[in-house]
Amino acid sequence: MVSAAEQLARNINFSTFGKAKELQQRLLFTLGVLLVYRLGTHIPIPGVDPEQFALAFGQASEGILGMWNTFSGGAVERMAIFALNVMPYISASIIMQIMATAIPSLERLKKEGEAGRKQMNQYTRYLTVALAVLQSFGVAVALNAVQPDGTSMAVDPGMYFMATTVITLVGGTVFLMWLGEQITARGVGNGISLIIFAGIVAELPRYIVNTFSQLRQGSMDIATLLAVIGLSLALVVFIVFIERSQRRLLIQYPKRQQGNRMMGGESSFLPLKVNAAGVIPPIFASSFLLLPNTIAGFSSSTGGDGGWWDSTLSTIQAYLGQGQPLFLILYGGLIIFFCFFYTSIVFNPEDTAENLRKYGGFIPGYRPGRRTAEHLDYVLTRLTVIGSLYIAGVCLLPEILRAQWGAAFYVGGTSILIVVSVTMDTVAQIQSHLIGHQYEGMIKKARLGGRKR
Repeated sequence: MVSAAEQLARNINFSTFGKAKELQQRLLFTLGVLLVYRLGTHIPIPGVDPEQFALAFGQASEGILGMWNTFSGGAVERMAIFALNVMPYISASIIMQIMATAIPSLERLKKEGEAGRKQMNQYTRYLTVALAVLQSFGVAVALNAVQPDGTSMAVDPGMYFMATTVITLVGGTVFLMWLGEQITARGVGNGISLIIFAGIVAELPRYIVNTFSQLRQGSMDIATLLAVIGLSLALVVFIVFIERSQRRLLIQYPKRQQGNRMMGGESSFLPLKVNAAGVIPPIFASSFLLLPNTIAGFSSSTGGDGGWWDSTLSTIQAYLGQGQPLFLILYGGLIIFFCFFYTSIVFNPEDTAENLRKYGGFIPGYRPGRRTAEHLDYVLTRLTVIGSLYIAGVCLLPEILRAQWGAAFYVGGTSILIVVSVTMDTVAQIQSHLIGHQYEGMIKKARLGGRKR
């Protein structure tokens, strides 16, 4: 049986979009905000020597800076005012979710509905500012450092440069956080996700040019290029298939009598996604593994003393370099761990079972309460095993290809996951707006027809 919403979704066409003026305004607003974001990624921080920074970035770009540069749309490479991007906000959101499971007062606040959600969002903003201050201070210290030959990435090193750098980077992060909230409220899609999406997509042309440059230089043949294109398309199709896959559990509601009428007796479904953790696990796993390479890269660029610290960093960099066997093993293991860890945070089987019991719902064959929670945990664990292996495979395959064809060849599993997921969510929201517009049109026609009678 096809539901009414699905039937309306099939009937959506270009003429429907042309009549949805509110949706057009939302889309134009979203594009305008993203344009402001892209302009900000090209405004450099005052006082940074571009030549010295380009030299240091080139030596550390294979670490966490390279990943952040991709997510920020090249803002890190240019050391722009949006260099921190929305990463402090994402980290703050994850920390608040973890704290909500450990601190009873935050857990109660989370269950207080809209008022509690607004208060949690306010705490997240405060924590975002705190994390942005810490990260920007670390960036300012690295830029302000004077190398043994007397050069520095800062034109005029000193406290004034560090203060202006911290203020500029924190202001850029707070402004991006505000832009993301404006997109969510007045545009289409999730604002924070769309900002990261825009940064990744903006960098794709450069990677495509680099790939064709390899073909022209002879370091890659046409057969390899066609294989890479085919594999990339297959990877996108596979991601779409898994991201749309879900296990639907039947929820039954008993019949009850109200006066002379028999109410209830309906059934619905509880959808459980195969990949409930989203793209958070590979981001966290990459950050953990690429951090030593970033420290080692900056240490070599500033000129170490050749002691045990530099030797230790060089050894770590050799074994944890991208494409190395130890890196691939740890990367896959951390992704699987964070999949289970983050899924346990975003979905609580006991709370879900309790909510079903309160509203009279039950899963056929399982008693409400503890037995239902155990069944939900069992199903979710099996789904998470599949989801974690899927994310690990998607993220490890590009790393293996990068090790095979060199660092200049770029296919980012995490980037593809983000692009595909955000695209699907945004398209779903556009369809929801169009369905809502069609419902409004049907209601107006029904009212007009009733008045004529």
